[in-house]
Amino acid sequence: MNDHDPVVTTDRGAVRGTLADGTAAFLNIPYAAPPRGPGRFAPPRPHESWDGVRDATRPGPTAPQSERRLGRVDMSAYFGPGRIPGDDYLTVNVWTPETGSGALPVMVFVHGGGFVAGSTRSPMYDGSAFARDGVVLVTLNYRLGIAGFLDLPGAPANRGLLDVVAALRWVHENIAAFGGDPHRVTLFGQSAGATIVGGVLADPGAAGLLRRAIVQSGSGLGAFTTEQAARVTAAAAGALGVAPRADAFAEIPDDRLLAAADGLAGLDLRTPAHRDPLLGLSPFSLVLDTQPATSVAAGAGAGTDLLVGTNTEEGNLYLVPVDRYTTSDAHDVDATAARSHPDPARLVGTYRTARPGATPGELRSAIMGDALFGAGSRALADAHAAHPASTHAYEFAWRSHALDGLLGATHAMELPFVFDRTGLPELRGPGALLGPDEPPADLAARTHAAWIRFASTGDPGWDAYDTRRRTTMRIDAEWTQVDDPRGAERRAWT
Repeated sequence: MNDHDPVVTTDRGAVRGTLADGTAAFLNIPYAAPPRGPGRFAPPRPHESWDGVRDATRPGPTAPQSERRLGRVDMSAYFGPGRIPGDDYLTVNVWTPETGSGALPVMVFVHGGGFVAGSTRSPMYDGSAFARDGVVLVTLNYRLGIAGFLDLPGAPANRGLLDVVAALRWVHENIAAFGGDPHRVTLFGQSAGATIVGGVLADPGAAGLLRRAIVQSGSGLGAFTTEQAARVTAAAAGALGVAPRADAFAEIPDDRLLAAADGLAGLDLRTPAHRDPLLGLSPFSLVLDTQPATSVAAGAGAGTDLLVGTNTEEGNLYLVPVDRYTTSDAHDVDATAARSHPDPARLVGTYRTARPGATPGELRSAIMGDALFGAGSRALADAHAAHPASTHAYEFAWRSHALDGLLGATHAMELPFVFDRTGLPELRGPGALLGPDEPPADLAARTHAAWIRFASTGDPGWDAYDTRRRTTMRIDAEWTQVDDPRGAERRAWT
C-alpha cells in the first residue's frame, strides 16, 4: 500500500484498492457474511463491520469447488484457479475510472461454471477494459454446488441466487462511492450465470435492483422442478449417509460435500412430464415451480431492458474436446434428441432438413446447443418482448480454429470479446479457447462497445427484437442483422 492508493468507505467499513493507468481496482470486498457451518444452508446475512481500512488489493478465497476440466481444451481462463480455501468468499471485485461521482453506468457480472465452478479470480473477468471505457464493473462470487443449489428441507432454495441478489443490494447501497449510479445497474452473466440472471429477472425480491439484464448462453427454461431437485437431494443424502435435511447436511465438511457432488454427475433427471434442461451435464440448477420465461411472460421484469443471445455452435464444447464430435453417428443424434424433446423423430427430421449435408456431429451439437441454451433463450426473448422495456437479441458466430479447427463458435466463445481480453495468453494456441489464429482486429472492441452501449442506453446498436421479426444481430468478422434466424428449428421447440 502507498499514500496514492484509493480508499472508499462502504457501509461496513473503508477499503483500500490500487490505481493503475487511470483505473482503480478493489478486490475481495465482502457483500455478505462468511457462510460457515450451518450458515452454508442459510440465507446470506450482512457482513460484520470492520475498523480501520481493509486491504482490497489482493484476490480472496473462492467458493468451495472441485477441479473442472473439459477434455482437451484449456479452459483455465474461464474456470480460474479452482478452490482457494477461506470462508469469507461472498465478495465482489470492483473496477472504476473514478470514485465518488455516483454517475457512471454499472455492470455486475455473474460467472458460469455449471453451478459448480468458477470465481471472480478467473483471469477473463478482469474489468479494466470496462473501467477504461467509463463503466463501473463488478464481479461476484456466489455459493456453488450443494451449498448453493441443493434443494433441502429446512433451507431456502436457490441460495446461490440469493447471494447474487444480496450482492445487487450491496451494489445498490455502496456503488455510488465507487463512482457508479445505483439506478443504472446492468446484471449480466454467462451459462449458469446467465440462467441465474434470468432467475433474478423473474424474482420479485430483486425489484428495483437492476435496470437492465444481459443473458449470454443461459436459459429461461433451465430450472429444475421440485421433483427433479428431490432426486438430486436423495442421491446426495444417500451418498453421504445422512437424512435429506439442512440440519444433517450442516454437519458435513466441505470436502465431503464436494466429493458427494462429484458423484452426482450424469444423474438422470427426466420425469414423465419434464426433460432434464441440462441433459445430465450438471446435477444443479435453479429450482423453481415456474420457469423464468413463464414468469417473465406474466410480467416479471417488464420494466427491465433485456439483451439475450447464444453462440452458433454451443454444443461443440461438450463434444469436440472429449472426442465425441467426429465419432458421433445417427444413433448418437437420436439419443441426444430423445433426451431433449418429447418428439425426437420430428426434431431430428427438422434439423436434417434445415442442415442438408450436416455430419452426425454437427446435428448432435446443434440439437444439444438448442436444448441447453437456444430454445430457452428464445423463449425468454419472446416472453420479454411482450412488455414495454426493450428486448434485443444476438448470435455470436465467430469460429475458433482450436482443436484442429473443430471448436468453432462454441459455448463461452463470446466472453473474451465482451471483456476485451482476447490477448490473454491462456486463450491462445491450438488447444486454447480462441485457437491459434488472430481474431478479427476490431471484433473485441466492437462487441465490448455494444455491451457497454446497451448498459448505458438500453440499445446495443441494432433493431429491437419482437415476436414478428425476431431481429437478431449475428456477430462475426462482419456484423449482419437477420430476422428469425433458424426459424424452422426454433418452431420445432415450441
